[in-house]
Amino acid sequence: MASRPVRSARTARTAALAALLLAAGTACGGQDGAPTAEVARQSAARDRIGTLSIHTAQGPRACTASVVQSPRHNLLVTAAHCVQNHRIGLLDGLVFTPGYRNGSTPYGTWPVRSVTVDPRWSAGDDPEYDVAFVTVDTVDGRQVEDAVGGNPLGTGQGFGLSVSVTGYPNESDEPITCAVRTRSQSATQERFDCGGYTDGTSGSPWVTEQGAVVGVIGGYQEGGETPSTSYSVAFDQRIADLYRKATT
Repeated sequence: MASRPVRSARTARTAALAALLLAAGTACGGQDGAPTAEVARQSAARDRIGTLSIHTAQGPRACTASVVQSPRHNLLVTAAHCVQNHRIGLLDGLVFTPGYRNGSTPYGTWPVRSVTVDPRWSAGDDPEYDVAFVTVDTVDGRQVEDAVGGNPLGTGQGFGLSVSVTGYPNESDEPITCAVRTRSQSATQERFDCGGYTDGTSGSPWVTEQGAVVGVIGGYQEGGETPSTSYSVAFDQRIADLYRKATT
């Protein structure tokens, strides 16, 4: 579970990068009659959520990530498949842009420094461990949590929770959001039904009414196979342990 530094970007890996982005972007499975996400209005809480892209805020999109509270104020949470897979390794050159809208970067762009994933994800992309914690560098001497705030991590809260899920589809320059209730997919995976969660929304945080992040789009089917049902690893002791590793 030890953090590993992200390598400098290399143009020679363009083909591998494209393959990883294609795999990372997908989020969601299908459910007739599900509601559809709407454009998320700007708010201070939603500005903690942003895009993961390559090199710049306008570069190729990978996924969505969000700021979580941490001792060093520099931590994001996303899906592990957004930043690493067994075949390609770590995705190079990632940057995080919180509050991104229509080309605007109100808080700047924060280069990714390191990634922490469970070794069972590293060994074979096990969907039971499709969560990553990501540290970012300072910008103008500030940590990202000091700039936008952060949500507490919520573990061990079970299923049937009311959450809002906000993320960035690759085809949109504005985030979408949906208010839903979580359900059990299995003892270790959870789901929600809402349309619109297409490529780019993997890693989107599931935020409770109390502001805690209790899931990220990922896990089963790397988040899902169609836009109307999305999945997450259940945030249980596995995620609490991974967070502890990322912050010590």
